[in-house]
Amino acid sequence: MASIFSRIVTGEIPSHKIAETDDYLAFLDVMPTAVGHTLVIPKKEVDYIFDLDDDLYTGLMAFAKKIAPAIEKAVPCKRIGVAVVGLEVPHAHVHLIPLNSMADMNFHNKLKLSQEELAATAEKIRSFL
Repeated sequence: MASIFSRIVTGEIPSHKIAETDDYLAFLDVMPTAVGHTLVIPKKEVDYIFDLDDDLYTGLMAFAKKIAPAIEKAVPCKRIGVAVVGLEVPHAHVHLIPLNSMADMNFHNKLKLSQEELAATAEKIRSFL
């Protein structure tokens, strides 16, 4: 069965896209720990990040590196945190999270943002790419 992220890639589930290439997709987390919390994924469904082949892995990180400065410009923060947890969705992904304190990296504290707030945040981040 396709992961929720694969279903986002195919358009079956809508998302607030930040950027996309043939191999990678960045979109806002709908249950963010901070405003601007972005997920970066390879379009190819691989469960565990360290099972990605070397080219896909390094490409994923290079793609994330291009997205992070746009988030940092769009969302006031001290820096962009990076996390790879890999337990919640069986599809390799990188979390890019605007940080003002360590509490912003707490995955147990989720913000409830409206679709309008998410759309406005995504548009603002895209404007800096």
